[in-house]
Amino acid sequence: MSVRVRRIYESPEPADGLRVLVDRLWPRGLSKEVAHVDEWPKAVTPSDELRRWFHAGGTYEEFVGRYEAELAAPEAAELLDGLRKSVREGPVTLLTASKTPDESHATVLARLLSAP
Repeated sequence: MSVRVRRIYESPEPADGLRVLVDRLWPRGLSKEVAHVDEWPKAVTPSDELRRWFHAGGTYEEFVGRYEAELAAPEAAELLDGLRKSVREGPVTLLTASKTPDESHATVLARLLSAP
């Protein structure tokens, strides 16, 4: 099982496997042809409300808890199961425009997808 997080602005690599955009908004200044995104499951991205709360000064620890609660919703849970299946079949790269991917929703998602 291989899940990794990369910035979407980095050039695609053969080792990326399935490339999944995990941001709710399309990244600025990037065409779909250049991005090479295979899937864009918006239901597993943080809600607009959660995203705004976090960017307005919310703590990362509380963000993680709120985001995990959102991922427990039926539509998100179903998409997570599909992504877990993809992870079992080969490498999956979660793509984000976040300038700090190590402290973003993408890292939370990667952890959840890597869990047995």
